[in-house]
Amino acid sequence: MPELDVAIEAAVRAGESILEIYRGDFESYKKSDDSPVTDADLESNRIIKGILGTGHAILSEEDTDSKSRLSSGTVWIVDPLDGTSDFVDRTGEFTVMIALVQDGSPVLGVIGWPTEGKLFVAQKGRGAFRWSGKWDRISVTQTVDPARCRAIGSRHHLSDADRSFIKSLGMSFASIGSSLKVARISSGEAEAYITTTNKMKEWDTAASYCIITEAGGKMTDMNGGHLVYNKADVIHHDGILVTNGAIHDIILSEFKKKSRKY
Repeated sequence: MPELDVAIEAAVRAGESILEIYRGDFESYKKSDDSPVTDADLESNRIIKGILGTGHAILSEEDTDSKSRLSSGTVWIVDPLDGTSDFVDRTGEFTVMIALVQDGSPVLGVIGWPTEGKLFVAQKGRGAFRWSGKWDRISVTQTVDPARCRAIGSRHHLSDADRSFIKSLGMSFASIGSSLKVARISSGEAEAYITTTNKMKEWDTAASYCIITEAGGKMTDMNGGHLVYNKADVIHHDGILVTNGAIHDIILSEFKKKSRKY
């Protein structure tokens, strides 16, 4: 798709602008929902929108949602700086996320990791790839035994309930910021990401959805429901489960058992 080259250019250029701000002094502000925002979020958003152009509607975390996009069959969904808390804390674990959605489903996804100069890219039906000086095809593991699986979760938003559930599955656990969690699973470096929060929104997952799917994995809500994009309500109300695919149904089954107890 010609849009893929455009999305890659936007992610790279936005990443360069983010790094320039990251290496200097910057301030963090609070948005109306109490989430952090910096000049890097806003500058990245400006650059991405300028490169993507006006050919398709754009849903971005940093813009007011006019809902006019709902009449469009094709929509860009953008998180100009995913992991703003990690940006503020200077962990280096923040990304740029750009997805193209057609008829409710992501058909391409680009995740840029500015501090490492890496890209994770996928197009529907064409596989998933990582750029780190050269292009390599990436894929998930086939590990099915939970005791041998590696779970990853948020450094800033992991609830005690989620941590307890992951522990009950017998998986090892590590924290990492932003969409790098899904990038790791897509690259075979972990097997599961579990969050039951209702704070995730479409721009937090759209690019990741395409990449994990093309890498052979799976992303659903915590009830096993299919994710649909470009909705009027952009919130994922039932959490998110991302896996290598092989252990997806096992985790869903255990979660349903746990949920019935309450």
